[in-house]
Amino acid sequence: MSYESYFQKYREQHLEELKQLLTIPSISALSEHKPDIAKAAEWISNSLSSAGLENVEIIPTKGHPIIYADHLHAPGKPTVLVYGHYDVQPVDPLHLWDTPPFEPTVRDGKLYARGATDDKGQLFLHIKAVEAILKEEKELPVNIKFCIEGEEEIASSNLPPYLDEHKDKLAADVVLISDTALLEPGKPAICIGLRGLCSLEVTVHTANTDLHSGTFGGGVPNALHAIVSLLASLHDDKGRIAVEGFYEGVPELTPTMREEFAKQQFNEDKLKADLGLDTLYGEEGYSFVERTGARPTLELNGVYGGFQGEGSKTVIPKEAHAKITCRLVGNQDPQDILDKIEAHLKQHVQPGAKLNIVQVEKARAFTIDPANPMLQKAADAYERVYGTRALFTNDGGSIPIVETLSRVLDAPVVMMGFGLPDENLHAPNEHFNLENFDKGLLTIVDYLKLL
Repeated sequence: MSYESYFQKYREQHLEELKQLLTIPSISALSEHKPDIAKAAEWISNSLSSAGLENVEIIPTKGHPIIYADHLHAPGKPTVLVYGHYDVQPVDPLHLWDTPPFEPTVRDGKLYARGATDDKGQLFLHIKAVEAILKEEKELPVNIKFCIEGEEEIASSNLPPYLDEHKDKLAADVVLISDTALLEPGKPAICIGLRGLCSLEVTVHTANTDLHSGTFGGGVPNALHAIVSLLASLHDDKGRIAVEGFYEGVPELTPTMREEFAKQQFNEDKLKADLGLDTLYGEEGYSFVERTGARPTLELNGVYGGFQGEGSKTVIPKEAHAKITCRLVGNQDPQDILDKIEAHLKQHVQPGAKLNIVQVEKARAFTIDPANPMLQKAADAYERVYGTRALFTNDGGSIPIVETLSRVLDAPVVMMGFGLPDENLHAPNEHFNLENFDKGLLTIVDYLKLL
């Protein structure tokens, strides 16, 4: 039986199994879902065992468990380490979902559920691809290991220590990850660069209590005024980040790099129309794909304070808050960037306001040479299934563990994604296009055989 026929035969069964996994609300950020995290880990473990993997373990950590499995019966052949994650993002705002986030639903050839594309659906492809080869051929063309975590959405704090302690156990010739996207339908891409990340939380304090805006207005510091002024100082009027030394370690775009970005033929007008925007915005002198793939950012993710209920309350708030994240590129050091932002904020805060700054996430950027044979074979596999060779792209997002896996295991990382950019990952109505579910299975099988 051809693999195309095999996957067609078992398609409904596979989709029903994936739906079972997607019903589990394994939200790593919310402590009340810890039992669901454990349930999802158990489900993945059982699925790996059923697929024919061996030495399946659920490994406890200080946070959520790691799952390991392997099948090492191909002497002299490469070893592939498949990485994925079974945790998902929170579902808020719930009222914007067309169907409940943990009641998987197929509509118009798309599977809707939280985790459908990020990353349960894509991880599931690898389990079923390995299962198919073992069922059809009784052996694998490579040695394979799985390392699956439950904390990717909360910065993977417990996986790096596990990697350091178990380098030999996890040693591989290539790390294979499906947690990225095609450029557009039918146009596959292999990500060769991810931006790094750092984040901080800022609180501005003024008086020791909220104050009446008639009695005190115009005579005392206002925490909201102070934080708005402070945050406005972080960029200039050309969209460039105004923090001193922020761009140290950022590589300039060469003509060759700009040519590679141009090959994507990205339609900025379509993006504006899709998003209901009159114009795009960002650092002057760069296209959208250059800004999001090769330039660093500083973004406000949340700004809040004062009265937010219905109606009016004439109050001068005593505190205001902001959450800030940066995407980093090149050799930017996340700790150095955080320290520079903190120094900038302290220098620019209004008189009468006091700052409290908490540094949170830190992750370095990742890049790999597309000439690496492991990546070239991945491009070959895409071409054989999709009929068009994958382009090598830089992704604006961050998967902090990718740089760690590459560095600690000293192995190339192949990011072989099957999502699409508009599948609402991290947002209401997340979904996975089933065309890429079908083609993803065939591409992974082909890639393992090509290796």
